[in-house]
Amino acid sequence: MANILHIDSSPRGERSHTRRLTRELVEARMQGHPADVVTYRDVGRNPVPHVDEPWIAAAYTPPEQRTPQLQEAIRISDQLVDEFLAAHVYVIGVPMYNLSVPSAFKAYIDQIVRIGRTFAFEPENSANPYKPLVLGKKMFIIAARGGSGFGVGGQYEKLNYQTPYLATVFGFIGITDITFIDVENDESGGQKLADAIAFARTQITQLVRR
Repeated sequence: MANILHIDSSPRGERSHTRRLTRELVEARMQGHPADVVTYRDVGRNPVPHVDEPWIAAAYTPPEQRTPQLQEAIRISDQLVDEFLAAHVYVIGVPMYNLSVPSAFKAYIDQIVRIGRTFAFEPENSANPYKPLVLGKKMFIIAARGGSGFGVGGQYEKLNYQTPYLATVFGFIGITDITFIDVENDESGGQKLADAIAFARTQITQLVRR
């Protein structure tokens, strides 16, 4: 049995390709693993708070020294981190916004990338003071883009700050087993979009079978 954390970050509803495909991936997984437990979080329509000054003060204060005000400032982050750490598998839908990720998902990342919780800082290790703490996890990311050519070898690959950022930030906390499923051509529509969605579904089927 595995705990699956399913996250959507698009503000769109049924028009969202990432929402539809993450749901299909989770449903396909559950058919073969009915005992799995799924936790769902929608940061696209129910965004989490952005980091603010009280949050920073709380995050860098030892838990036993936090005042009630600091405990409240970090409460949501603690809940999100606990939920994140409890998962074995992550299924995440992330559209490209202005070459990167939606601000709502960036806010979520800022809430869970926490010193002492998902990474450690060891200044005595001058060669590499950062130590990842989230190990042995598997992540699937459905990455949608309006245009095309942002993938490896594409004409706009160097403008893609979406997938490289996600691989880097989750790798920073220890999640390196990440499979990206790309869906491009939303702006083109028509057959190009249909082909992209069909290919993504083929990838999902192959992944679930493995």
